[in-house]
Amino acid sequence: MGEGDSSALRQLQPGATLVNRYAIQEVIGVGGMGSVYRARDMHFPNVTKLVAVKEMINSAPDPLVRQTIVQNFEREANLLATLNHPSIPRINDYFTIGSRSYLVLDFILGKDMEAIINDTNGFLLEEQTLGWAIELCDVLDFLHKHKPDPIIFRDMKPSNVMINQKGDVILVDFGIAKTFQTGMKGTMIGTEGYSPPEQYRGEATPIADIYALGATIHHALTRRDPRIEPPFSFAERPMRRINPAVSAELEAVINTALEYDPENRFRTAAEMKQALMGVAKKTGALARIKATANSIGQIDTIKPLWSFKCEDEIRGTPTVLNGMLYVGSYDNNLYALNAADGKFKWKYPTNGGVVSRPAAYDGNVYFGSEDKRLYAVNGISGKEVWTYHAEGPVRSSPRIAEGHVFIGSDNAYMHAVNINTGRLVWRFEATDAVRSTPYVLNELVYVGCESGDFYAVDFRGALKWRFHAKRAITSSATSSDAALFIASLDGMLYALDPRNGWALWRFRLGKASISSPCVVDDIVIVGASDGFIYAVDARSAKEIWRFRTEHQVNGSPVAYKDSVYCGSVDGNLYCLEYRTGRLRWKFGTEAAITGSPFVYDDIVYVGSTDHRMYALLA
Repeated sequence: MGEGDSSALRQLQPGATLVNRYAIQEVIGVGGMGSVYRARDMHFPNVTKLVAVKEMINSAPDPLVRQTIVQNFEREANLLATLNHPSIPRINDYFTIGSRSYLVLDFILGKDMEAIINDTNGFLLEEQTLGWAIELCDVLDFLHKHKPDPIIFRDMKPSNVMINQKGDVILVDFGIAKTFQTGMKGTMIGTEGYSPPEQYRGEATPIADIYALGATIHHALTRRDPRIEPPFSFAERPMRRINPAVSAELEAVINTALEYDPENRFRTAAEMKQALMGVAKKTGALARIKATANSIGQIDTIKPLWSFKCEDEIRGTPTVLNGMLYVGSYDNNLYALNAADGKFKWKYPTNGGVVSRPAAYDGNVYFGSEDKRLYAVNGISGKEVWTYHAEGPVRSSPRIAEGHVFIGSDNAYMHAVNINTGRLVWRFEATDAVRSTPYVLNELVYVGCESGDFYAVDFRGALKWRFHAKRAITSSATSSDAALFIASLDGMLYALDPRNGWALWRFRLGKASISSPCVVDDIVIVGASDGFIYAVDARSAKEIWRFRTEHQVNGSPVAYKDSVYCGSVDGNLYCLEYRTGRLRWKFGTEAAITGSPFVYDDIVYVGSTDHRMYALLA
C-alpha cells in the first residue's frame, strides 16, 4: 500500500484481522490520524476478550515528520505501559504494519462524558458530576505523583473521560500526556477552551490539569462548550446563573480551579479532591453520589456485545460450554450460537416449546420440550443422539450426575435416564407435575412438585424424606454448607436440613415465588412475584436488603464475583451489588425476562420474551 495511495486512509472493515490475532468488529471512534476499533482478541478462542485498537495512519510526506509521528505514538505506548490505575486503560500490545501503527488497549464499554452531556435532557445532576470530579482528581493525583517524573495529562476534556457501565471514570487518549520537568517549555498542545493560559504559552505544569478539570466540570453542569466561547471567560458565565441547581459550594470550588493565575488555583489534585469531598459532605451529596450513578450515563451506557433473534419468545435460561451457547425458544427449537459473537451455528427442532435450560456434558447437550421428550443432541453438529419419552411436557431442566440425566415432567414423575443410551433407569412418582429442576447433593436428588411436596430421593429412586409446603414448589433448590434453600408459591423461602427435611427457618416473602435462590457468602438471594429481589441471612433468616423492580421476578438470580444478576417481567436485567443490593446498572429489553441469566468469563447471557438472546459485559 503506497503512502500516497488513498487506500492508506481507508478504515479497516469488520472481519479484518491484524497480526493474526485481533479480529476487527466495528469502528468506535474516528480521530485526525486514524480510527479506533472494537476488536476481539483471538488468542482466547473460548472466551470473548474485547480490546480497543487505536490506529495511527502516518501519511506525512516528509520523512522527518513521519519519524516524529511514530516516535510520539511509541511514547504514548511506553507511557501507558508504566501506568497501573483502575481509571487508566491497560495497554496490551503495540505494533506497526506499513504506514499504520496500532495500540491495543482494554475495551471500555460505556460513553464518554461529552456524549452523556449531549444525550441528556436538561442538566446533569450535581451528585453524579461531583462523583466523577472526585474520581478524576484521584487519577490526576496518581499521574502527578508518578515516579521518577510527574505526568501531565494536558488534554482533560469531556470527550477524553469515559464512563463505564459501572459508572466509574476512565481517562483515555494519552497521546499528548508528557512527563514534567521543571523549567521545560514546549509548543502549545491541548484543546482550546479547556487549556489554561500558561499552556497556550507552552508552559504546562500539573496545575494546568486542574484548570482543565474545572473547565470540564463547568461544561458538564452548564452545557456551555468552552471551545465556542472566548478563551478564559468562565467568570463571565457563572455556573449558578446558567444552572441554579448547582450548589454555591461546588461553584466556589470550580471557580478556584479556573483561576487565571496558577498561583490562585488548588496546588494539587489531592487538595482539589478534599475541597470536592467537603462540598459532598456539606450538601449531603456524598450519600447520594453512588445512588444516582444509575440515572445518569451508567444505565444508558449498557449496550449488548451482540444479540440474536429467534422466531418466538425465549422464556428459559441459556448455557455455555466450549465457546458455544445453547438456548431454547418457544418456536420449538434449541439454538446453538457462537458465544463470542452470537453467530448462528445450528438449531434442533422439536414439536413443542423449549423452556428448560439445556445441560451440556461430554460433547452432548440435553434438554426437554413441551412435546413430552428429553433430547440428547451432539453439541457441535446438532445431530440427535437419542430421545426419551417422558409422557408429559418437560418444563423442568435436566441435571446430570453419576451417569444419569435427572428430569421432571408434568406426568408427576422425576425420571432418571441413562446418559449414554437414553433409557429409563428408574422414575420416582410425585403427587403432581414436577417442574422444579432436580438438585443433587451428597448422593441424594432433591426435587419439588406442584402440590407443594419437596422430596429427597437416593440414586436408586427410593424416597428418603418429604417436606410439604402449602402451595406449589416450582423453584429449584440450592444449598450452603448446612442447609437447602427453596422458595414456594405460598410466599415462603425455606431453609431445610438436607439430612431429614426439617425446616430450619422460614422467611416470608411479599408474594409467591417460582424463583430459584442463589447463595453467596451466606446470603440467600431470591425473587418474588411482588417485584422484589430479596437478600436473606442464610443463618439467621434476617432480611439484609431488598430491591424493587417494576414487575414480578420469575427468573432466578445468579451471583458472579461481587454482583448478582436477575431479570424481571418489567423487561430489565438488573446488576446489583450482592452485599448491599445497590443497583450498579440495568439493561432493558423489549419484553419480559422470565428466565435466568448465565454468566461465564465476564459475559452475561440472557434471553427475553422479545425473541432475543443478549450478551453483555458483566
